Amino acid sequence: MELHDRAALISIDVQQGFDDPSWGPRNNPHMEAHALELLAAWRRSGRPLVIVRHDSSSPTSLLRPGQPGNALKPGFEPLAGEPLLTKTVNSAFIGTDLEARLHAAGVRQVVLFGIATDMCVSTTARMAANLGFDLAVVADACHTWAQRAPDGTLFDADTMHRVHLATLATEFGRVVDTADVLRALAARAA
Repeated sequence: MELHDRAALISIDVQQGFDDPSWGPRNNPHMEAHALELLAAWRRSGRPLVIVRHDSSSPTSLLRPGQPGNALKPGFEPLAGEPLLTKTVNSAFIGTDLEARLHAAGVRQVVLFGIATDMCVSTTARMAANLGFDLAVVADACHTWAQRAPDGTLFDADTMHRVHLATLATEFGRVVDTADVLRALAARAA
């Protein structure tokens, strides 16, 4: 993958509430390990980073502010000086200053990871591309759950993950793995 000089990493909704069994079976059990490796390397590079958290407005949501599930998973909290953006919808661009923040920093490329591949990651990725940012989604640093179609068909989590990544790769940007990003960071540092 080619990494622009002004690329930003965006961590989307890596929150404790998503560990609740009520979500059902998920794919990619190594998502958090890959994402932590990616975060550490990105932080060492000194490039822009934005942490996004979903603050649900639903009174029964595990992700509602004040609930334990709203908290970011250990290791995914912003460090000093790193912005934390909160959102109430799927896209990290709606109701936040994300677009203005990225433009102010001269960012041309966004690299996304997080939860869930087919929901907030996909919605944010699509908007990023539509807003003119060069897009990369880190597949092995995302996960999702099984979903039931309106006709009752159950699609397993890995199928949901792969199909949404295929759509993003077809129309919106590149789909990469953590190793691709780490190689690109190392090449830029050399």
